[in-house]
Amino acid sequence: MNAIAAVLLSMGHQVSGSDLRESVGVNRLRSLGAKIDIGHRATNIGDAQIVCRSTAVPDSNEEILAARELGREVWSRADVLSAICEQKLTVAVSGTHGKTTTSSMLALALTAAGLNPSFIVGGDLNDIGSGAVWKDDGKLFVVEADESDGTFLRLNAEAAVVTNVEADHLDFFGSYEALVESFERFLATANGPRVVCVDDPGAAKISSTVGECITYGRSKHADYQIVDVENHRYSSTFGILNEGQIIGECDLPVPGVHNVLNATAAFVTALELGASADLVLGALGRFAGVARRFEFRGEQDGVVFVDDYAHLPSEVSSVLAAAHAGNWQRVVAVFQPHRYSRTADLWQDFGDSFIDADHIVVTGIYGAGEVPRPGITGDLLVRAILDAHPSSSVTYLPGRDQVADYLDSNLRPGDLCLTMGAGDLTSVADEVQTRRKAQEL
Repeated sequence: MNAIAAVLLSMGHQVSGSDLRESVGVNRLRSLGAKIDIGHRATNIGDAQIVCRSTAVPDSNEEILAARELGREVWSRADVLSAICEQKLTVAVSGTHGKTTTSSMLALALTAAGLNPSFIVGGDLNDIGSGAVWKDDGKLFVVEADESDGTFLRLNAEAAVVTNVEADHLDFFGSYEALVESFERFLATANGPRVVCVDDPGAAKISSTVGECITYGRSKHADYQIVDVENHRYSSTFGILNEGQIIGECDLPVPGVHNVLNATAAFVTALELGASADLVLGALGRFAGVARRFEFRGEQDGVVFVDDYAHLPSEVSSVLAAAHAGNWQRVVAVFQPHRYSRTADLWQDFGDSFIDADHIVVTGIYGAGEVPRPGITGDLLVRAILDAHPSSSVTYLPGRDQVADYLDSNLRPGDLCLTMGAGDLTSVADEVQTRRKAQEL
């Protein structure tokens, strides 16, 4: 919603809004001219003709009730995003994971190629400190197409990218089959390039069903094949083949095979939209990352702190594989499960997710507004990990307030402390470093 508000301001609209607390994002919108109140109250809507809400805002919200009583239009996030998409040729990037990084890379690549895109992505690009840019003169609009509430089916995309398809958001779709069918519709409605990762079984199956897709991946069957991948502590290198010929070599300043795949998706899509390979590779070589995607959060007393948004089993595996390639003394993985519904569905799938960690810390569940469920706790993940790998070193800390104390006492020089999750664990790195600095005084 923050990125959407920023784009609406750039388009010349008057924007007001409310949030539960002050934040960097709130201050940024104010600096752009938005009026932002803290706390939800009926009077906040003022003279607004349209009231837009995220999926986290219920019908019972005071501002929604007031808007309807006054006869104002109430739009969902999907409503307002689809209205913005109508203004340009939309390039929509979707998938269970990787879409934020891929859409960010693609936006920067198209910019470097002189195609002047606008974009909305779900994280702040470290290059510019924002996840939204609107340019009146460019034709292309890169958007991170969220499947969680069906938004991606509303965007009327000219070009579509699918990074992967796994079982998630089944509380919305009802079944994995319904999720797959939605991704098929998302791809099929694109009139321009349809770019799909053939390495992912779910995405590959969808591309074969839809047909006329351009594929990428490490598979020899990919139209654009990734070769010669080398992973390093903070970077990776690889080449790209097309029709048996090397068409590009990339030095990517972020680690991990998953990021190599994301970069290749951006490279292929940019080429298909008319960008120069050399200019795209240059942009990828300068990619400074996205907030909360293997984000460096400091180094103290020989311990390096990195934070990542990974919250699904395969995401955790990918991020830890990237960390393992860094040859740290220890990789200490700190994971906060996200949502009771997701944990109930997926806890057993986390059994093999942490094999590249030397020590694992699992916290209590971040509910994200959900009501706790009896028997659904972070301890389920501990059980899954130990059932699959009985010799694993695992600590369970049910209280969020226990985490910083534990890490302060147990981290040692040479460690990588990797916090992962979609909740409030992101501040742990700062908390531990603050404690250690205080002890030095």
